Amino acid sequence: MTQAPEGDRRLEKERMIQPGDAIRPGHPPTVSRYGPLVRANHWFTALCLITLAVSGMALFTPSLYFLTGLFGGGQNTRAFHPWVGVALFFSFAALFVQLWRANLPNKTDVVWLSRFKDVLSGNEDALPEIGKYNAGQKFVFWGMSGLILVLIVTGIVIWQEYFAVYTAIEAQRVAALAHAFAAVIIILIWIAHVYASIWIQGTMRAMTRGSVTAGWAYRHHRKWLKELVSLRRKGSRQNAAE
Repeated sequence: MTQAPEGDRRLEKERMIQPGDAIRPGHPPTVSRYGPLVRANHWFTALCLITLAVSGMALFTPSLYFLTGLFGGGQNTRAFHPWVGVALFFSFAALFVQLWRANLPNKTDVVWLSRFKDVLSGNEDALPEIGKYNAGQKFVFWGMSGLILVLIVTGIVIWQEYFAVYTAIEAQRVAALAHAFAAVIIILIWIAHVYASIWIQGTMRAMTRGSVTAGWAYRHHRKWLKELVSLRRKGSRQNAAE
């Protein structure tokens, strides 16, 4: 197997390792994965998405209109929903700026996807070594990124209070349809994201405590862990030399 050029390997490592990623000695040792700001950003984004899903479904069909009672009635829900959408857009934009480089696709993702049966069966030994994110996590990230962009653009078009005079009725109808379709898809992706975080034991603590066990990192994101070990050894040698 031909090795990747040194420049490509260095670039991949720079994308994989993010500020704050580090191995923490202990019994057992842990690996820092997300800092407090990223975690707070993530949970605020999740709260916005859940609020939008519930309020959006309440406005979408009369059978779920009773959910508007959670927001003080139909008029309040209609006024509240788009502003939460704006909050979601800026909150996710902050996450995007921090995480997009680590989520760029690479050749390993193609191999991981080609062995998806092994992913579902939990046969980790048949999978390639993964960096900080696997192809499934990257799909969630880029899917969310694109759909949130669609939702904010179409949401502005159908935001009657402020933008109705700037768009034609035909455009509003198309935007409303696209908005509903994108909302359904993003809810499905969110459900898959939550299910995966519960299904893979030890994953949730990354966004609650900010760290994972070294065993979890070795099993699921071995390439990422090896790069962190390499950086730690280099740092130790530099300190010893000084």
